[in-house]
Amino acid sequence: RDEAVAAGANRIFAGDFSDFSRLRPVYANAEIDTRHSCVPIDWYHKPHSFTDRNQLYIENAVELLAAAARQALAEGGLTFDDIDGLVVASSSGIATPSLDALLMERLRLRRDMQRLPIFGLGCAGGVIGLSRTAQLARGAPDKRYLFLVVELCGLNFRFRDRSKSNVIATALFGDGAAAAIVSCREDGPAITAWGEHTWPDSLEVMGWNVTDDGLKVVFSRDIPALIRKDMREVVNSFLTAHDLTLPDIDGFICHPGGAKVLDALEEVFELRQGGLSHSREVLRRFGNMSAATVMFVLEATLKSKARGRYLVSTLGPGFTSGLMLLEAM
Repeated sequence: RDEAVAAGANRIFAGDFSDFSRLRPVYANAEIDTRHSCVPIDWYHKPHSFTDRNQLYIENAVELLAAAARQALAEGGLTFDDIDGLVVASSSGIATPSLDALLMERLRLRRDMQRLPIFGLGCAGGVIGLSRTAQLARGAPDKRYLFLVVELCGLNFRFRDRSKSNVIATALFGDGAAAAIVSCREDGPAITAWGEHTWPDSLEVMGWNVTDDGLKVVFSRDIPALIRKDMREVVNSFLTAHDLTLPDIDGFICHPGGAKVLDALEEVFELRQGGLSHSREVLRRFGNMSAATVMFVLEATLKSKARGRYLVSTLGPGFTSGLMLLEAM
């Protein structure tokens, strides 16, 4: 629970970080109650090497991907023999052979399975990865693809880092995994269009800096302002390309990058404050799980018996917006 996280952060930072008292309110302002971690909370109270972190990433990522894949197939009434390809998105660790290859070996999957690993999209990996999977399925309508995403953001907490971004990351990020079966063979919600927009001169807005003891998080405090300034135009251009306008959208499935990001998106989409209720509930229960988070919002929306045309959106390194149209019947 996040009160335990706040207490742990106070223990780590309060003694030798002069600005920590000013930053302490971020734990309450994050609007997060609980998060999941692949390691116990005591793990965060001492330094770890990049090697140790990455080994934990590989071990836990494969375990979580296997569990997510099994659950998706069980819910779809399918087996692994029914799957023709894997698309796996993750940016919180490094694996070569890639996670999809490790998963194939772990689960003894078909040897002719097609594989596409996706790295570096960060929080945008959920929407863009799902879109890439849909593009593959549209090009091979007789095949089924399994889209998988896993992010273990907590493993990148750096004990000796006293930067503001590291503190904020402890208040925001969690671990999670998700899966979806994508094909043209079954009935269900339809992915009808997708697109991206990458801002010029924006490479420093979000990402990782590689350091000796891990991946140092980079994110700008200006992201909500950037959303308010530019996101409506980006969305309008995307919708216009598909002969639509904002009033044609029945609902929004947005990656909850944080409470302030959701505030900005609600203004852009002309929603009441708190209108992105599924996004806020996922943020409250799970925190920001990077690319996996929008998949949780998608699941919550579909389980609420949602009907109509939905705009799915997320933002990630690049600085890039991933956009997708989903028809739920």
